[in-house]
Amino acid sequence: MNKEENKLAQEKFGDAINSGNLEQLREVVAQDVKDHDPAPNQGPGPQGYIDFFGMMRNAFPDMQVEVEHLVADEDNVAFAYTLKGTHKGDFMGVEGTNKSINVRGMQISRFRNGKMVERWGSSDELGILKQIGADVMIKK
Repeated sequence: MNKEENKLAQEKFGDAINSGNLEQLREVVAQDVKDHDPAPNQGPGPQGYIDFFGMMRNAFPDMQVEVEHLVADEDNVAFAYTLKGTHKGDFMGVEGTNKSINVRGMQISRFRNGKMVERWGSSDELGILKQIGADVMIKK
């Protein structure tokens, strides 16, 4: 694949998340995708992403991911993003608070034949918890 095709596949991934049409993830995530940084309780393959983002959209129904900076080559797409939303449902044991979140993250995805086959990423989960008013205790 070329970098433009990889960028299009990554864009389709983002469109699925932002629109809530999560079944679309099956078209761009390989069944045997290797996620180096899975979310807590995230299962394997496309279904793992569908379940995770379903939970996120339940917690933040208006959730939007905005790509701030993106670079790509023949195999990989890397980007920095901002995640925004309003906390309406359960997130990590915290019931909806109607508080807004605005956090940053980064992701690198490797593609083969139009599908994501490997992923590395980091999202500011602590930032989300703090912004929704969770009692966050950091032990020394």
